Amino acid sequence: MPQQFALNVIGTIRSPYKQKFAIPRQPGLVPEAKAQLIFSEAYNSEPFIRGIEEFSHLWLVFVFHETADKGWSPMVRPPRLGGNTRKGVFATRATFRPNPIGLSVVQLEGVRCINKQWQLDLAGIDLLDGTPILDIKPYLPYSDAIPNASASFADSAPETAMTVSFSTEAEQFCQNQRQWPELKTLIEKVLKQDPRPPYKKKQTGEQSYGMTLYTLNIQWKVTGEHHYVYAITPLAELAG
Repeated sequence: MPQQFALNVIGTIRSPYKQKFAIPRQPGLVPEAKAQLIFSEAYNSEPFIRGIEEFSHLWLVFVFHETADKGWSPMVRPPRLGGNTRKGVFATRATFRPNPIGLSVVQLEGVRCINKQWQLDLAGIDLLDGTPILDIKPYLPYSDAIPNASASFADSAPETAMTVSFSTEAEQFCQNQRQWPELKTLIEKVLKQDPRPPYKKKQTGEQSYGMTLYTLNIQWKVTGEHHYVYAITPLAELAG
């Protein structure tokens, strides 16, 4: 058996998440997170995806391209356990794996060809912008959904008591822009997941954070169990 395999990138994800920080830790947690899968030149033709629109969801096999060069470890500290408990890497979905490969199930919202470029419109994604896609497989409810399955420390969707509010200026920005109709809801749901690292959640006092969504810089403060979004600024303005 060969010990190494050469894999081809069939496409790339165009995502609102421009940095690893604040990406939901599992797919489907933020349905408003929309993305496009743009096919590579060698696979950019209709026969490859003929009939795919008949499925509501897809499995994506992808590469953790931002962490692939950071090595791997046989044991990791899952954020779900507060970052204090060590588990075997094969008992988690951590990014630091012997092969930096991930698996994500996403909703298929449409198939389009724009200027001879085929793309899939996706929702509920948890993938960084620029993520290389290695394969696509249809999601099959009768075999992929197992009602009585158990999942150790991740047996249910993560929940927090975090609340989110917006300053008047941030609220108006969301209402006045037209490019991303679900921008405010996307920000709310991302922040309700509480993307802070575990050690930060233990600290008291006000904390300030920023993240990039689409081409926007989102700034907020955390006090206790409340996120306060006080500024949303286009990156072009910051660069100027």
